[in-house]
Amino acid sequence: MTSPPIPNPQSPVPNPDPVQQRFIELFGPEFGHGKSFNLLRLKEALRQLGSPHENLPPVIHVAGTNGKGSTIAFMRAIAEAAGLKVHAFTKPHLHVLNERFAVAGEIADNGALIAAAERVAAIDHGLTQFDAQAAAALLLFAETAADIVLLETGMGGLTDSTNVVDAPALSVITPIGLDHQDALGATIAEIARHKAGIVKPGAPVVVARQGEDARAVIEARAADLAAPLLRQGVEWDAYSSAGRLVVQTEHRALDLPLPALHGPHQIDNAGLACVAMLNWRDFDDAAFAAGMSWARWPARLQPLTRGALSAPARAVGGEVWVDGAHNAHAAAALAQALTQMQRARPKFTIAVVGMLARKDADAFVTALAPAIDCLVAVDLGPDAVRPMTLIEASAAAGISASGENCLRDAVALYAPQYEAPRVIICGSLALAAEALKLEAE
Repeated sequence: MTSPPIPNPQSPVPNPDPVQQRFIELFGPEFGHGKSFNLLRLKEALRQLGSPHENLPPVIHVAGTNGKGSTIAFMRAIAEAAGLKVHAFTKPHLHVLNERFAVAGEIADNGALIAAAERVAAIDHGLTQFDAQAAAALLLFAETAADIVLLETGMGGLTDSTNVVDAPALSVITPIGLDHQDALGATIAEIARHKAGIVKPGAPVVVARQGEDARAVIEARAADLAAPLLRQGVEWDAYSSAGRLVVQTEHRALDLPLPALHGPHQIDNAGLACVAMLNWRDFDDAAFAAGMSWARWPARLQPLTRGALSAPARAVGGEVWVDGAHNAHAAAALAQALTQMQRARPKFTIAVVGMLARKDADAFVTALAPAIDCLVAVDLGPDAVRPMTLIEASAAAGISASGENCLRDAVALYAPQYEAPRVIICGSLALAAEALKLEAE
C-alpha cells in the first residue's frame, strides 16, 4: 500500500486569491454581509441547478465546535488508503479558497471553481457567499465520480448551508463547546441544538465525548428521529496504549499506529473517524492503519523545523509549533497537549497569539494560560483583537505578556531570550497561515 502524494503544507501559495476574489464579486463578503440564513432559498437555487445535493455519492456530514477538519482528514486518509475516491468540503482554509474543495481527492482548480460560482450566481446572486461555496461544491461533487462525500458544516448545523443534504449515510458530531455565541446561542445546550440539526431520520450518528448538556440534546434529537447513536464512552471508545491507538466498538477492536497528527485530542478525533468509517463500510485493518499514518491537516499542532520563521528558536535549541486554535474550547485542548509535551520535555513555553475581533480573547487566554510561561501578542490588522486586549487578558490570568507588531519579530526577538524555548503560535488560522508562509521563505 503506497501513500498518496501530500502537498507540502509549508510551501508558498499564490497571492492574491482569484477564486476568493470572484466569490466576493459575485456574492459579497463571507462575513458581515447582513444577509439572513435561508436554506429554502438555497434549496430553490439548487433545484434550478439540477438538484446536485440529491445526486451525490454517500455523504458523511460532520458538525461540532472543534476537531471537524482533523476528523475529516482521518476519514479521507482511511478511504484513500482503501483505494476510494473522496470528495471533501471543509472550512476554513489557510491560504486560498480552493483548499476547501477536494474533488475526487484533488484540490479544485481556479477555472472549475470560478465556473461553478458563476453558474450559481446566474441563478441567485443574493445567496450568502458560504451558500454559494456550498452550492459550488455540491455541483462539482455531483458532476465528478467519487465513492464518498465528506461534508463539514460551516457554522452550527441546523441552518448551515451544508444541511441541504437530507439523507446522509451517517452524521458525525465532534466535541461541542462555546463559539459563535452571537449566532448559535449563549449556552452549550443552545449550540448543541444547532449542531444536532444534521441528525437525520434513521441515519446513524457517531458522537465524540460530550459534556452533559450537549449529550442530552443530541440524544433527544436522535431519539425523535430514530437515528442510531454511537457515543464515545458508551458504544465505542478510543485511547492510547503502549504507543498504539486502540479503537474499541461493540463488534470490533482496532490496534493501530498513533495518529500522525499531534496532541492527545487527536486520539479522540482519530477514533471518531475510525468508528464513522466502520459504520459506513467494512474496511480492513490495513486501511485504518495507513489512514492514521497518512492523515495530514496543516496548522494543527504542526512543528516548524526547517524554515526562516523557526530559525531563531532553533538556533538556541528551541522549537516552534503552530496551531489554528482560535476559541476557548480549542485553547483548552491545546493547553492539554502542551502540558503533555512539557511532562515529556520541559521547556520555557512562549505563546505568540493573534486573534480576530469576533473571538473571545479573555476566554482563549484563560484556557491557554495554565500551559504557558509568557505571551507575546501580535497585531493581525483592523479586524483583529488589539494586542493590548490580549496583554490585559494575560495579566488577569497571571501570565506576563508583551506585544509586537508582527509575527516574525515576535519569534526573532523573544525566542533567543530563553534557553531552548518552546514557541507556540496560535489564536487564529490567519496567523497560522502567515506562520507557514514565513517558514517557507
